[in-house]
Amino acid sequence: MRVRSAEFVLGVAGLKQLPRKNWPEIAWAGRSNVGKSSLINSVLSRKGLARISNKPGKTRQLNFYAINNAWYLVDLPGYGFARGPAAERQGWGKLVEPYLSQRTQLAGVAVLVDSRHGATELDKMMFEWLAATDTKWTVVLAKCDKISGNALTKVRGEVSRVTPEGVSILACSALSGRGIEDVRGWVDGRLEDYRMNTPELAGWQMDIEAGDDAR
Repeated sequence: MRVRSAEFVLGVAGLKQLPRKNWPEIAWAGRSNVGKSSLINSVLSRKGLARISNKPGKTRQLNFYAINNAWYLVDLPGYGFARGPAAERQGWGKLVEPYLSQRTQLAGVAVLVDSRHGATELDKMMFEWLAATDTKWTVVLAKCDKISGNALTKVRGEVSRVTPEGVSILACSALSGRGIEDVRGWVDGRLEDYRMNTPELAGWQMDIEAGDDAR
């Protein structure tokens, strides 16, 4: 993955605000304290692009980042935030679930799991929900530098038992850089698959290389 340009373009609080461009979208999901912002910045090689907050669950909207003027990275609101009002927690479902199940431009979803704790009940609920859709997704074991190799192997095995066959499980660390290339490779694969299965984007690869507006 070569990232020549990356910028925040839109925060979506309602489905009617979703971008109309036919760019592929890669969404990032996970608990509100799993470190999505740090990992996004690391994968894109951009410091401070996705803002890191010391208040988990601060994000309440779909944050769209335009990458290379060719695709969107979408930072989803963290699920499981405890401090938000009940109405806001319900709003998460009304916003995120239709987006994940109905968005035709959605090329893939990366579900981040804290490798120190393994899959929580909320993570497992997300796995089950995604498994019931046509969405392509992967599990990313974040913060893998915080545990031993044996512990990581154990966590990977536990996660594999609660995810469907064929769902890849990647391990990475935004701090050490371990596994970041694997995540980038997964993103590249999902974008290429979207291009190959979207006839109107036959020239999309050239658009990426040229940095043009791939509409």
